[in-house]
Amino acid sequence: MSERKTGRERGEEWWSTDIIEMHPGTIRLRGYEIQDLIGNVSFPAMIWLMLRGELPTEEQAVLLGIALAAAVDHGPQAPSIAIARIAATCGVGINSAMASAVNVLGDVHGGAGEQALEFYGAIAADMDGGASLEDAVRDRLDRFFAETKGYVPGFGHRFHPVDPRAPRLLEITRQYAREGVINGRFAGIAEAIEADIAARKGKTIPMNIDGATAVIYGELGFPPTLTRGLFVLSRSVGILAHAWEQSQKPDRNKGPLPREWLWAYTGAPPRKL
Repeated sequence: MSERKTGRERGEEWWSTDIIEMHPGTIRLRGYEIQDLIGNVSFPAMIWLMLRGELPTEEQAVLLGIALAAAVDHGPQAPSIAIARIAATCGVGINSAMASAVNVLGDVHGGAGEQALEFYGAIAADMDGGASLEDAVRDRLDRFFAETKGYVPGFGHRFHPVDPRAPRLLEITRQYAREGVINGRFAGIAEAIEADIAARKGKTIPMNIDGATAVIYGELGFPPTLTRGLFVLSRSVGILAHAWEQSQKPDRNKGPLPREWLWAYTGAPPRKL
């Protein structure tokens, strides 16, 4: 029978973590002294260390930073950005405006990268089981279109005929694959999906920012769930910028539309009580 643990031991284990060690005068992140990390490790490399437990190579950190930088903002028409700006006009602090915005980054707005990487990963698993790239893509798309009428995650954009961010990210991904930093497998899967969709529909449905960043996060070995978290980190930069900009303006309680544009009322006609 194991010896009963003391109250102190139970307290120390209550929030046990592999991430940080801290006591007066000492801070270690994943075993590294914070003073050694400061000035020597970039922010993307720090994100990698905190999530993965080891430091990335310089090239891996740069590629991660490229993906994060690409998705920081998409304008006030994006719900998260609009919410940050509206919240700022209500007189709340920067943290409240940011939290309000981040809280809407879910399955519909912000989750497509995670969904795209799950889709890529399923195809990669089929290939590991012996299927060719073309067969794996075709079978997964057959299944997808049979089960849903929605869009394939990571492809198509409601504003851009071609999302200007995606081709550049794929170009960089291919460059890093040629240099041996990554193997290029997820880039090949994504491009094969795009080609198969085009053959089915008779027109190209180009990859978007979610599909392209999912390629990079997959190439770097991040699981799908973390892809959404990385998008939240990325978009938080734009959210902060817009919340700060709006907070410097005199607007108060600014709604989603100018006051002369009111909503369409679709309820009961006027009636007496």
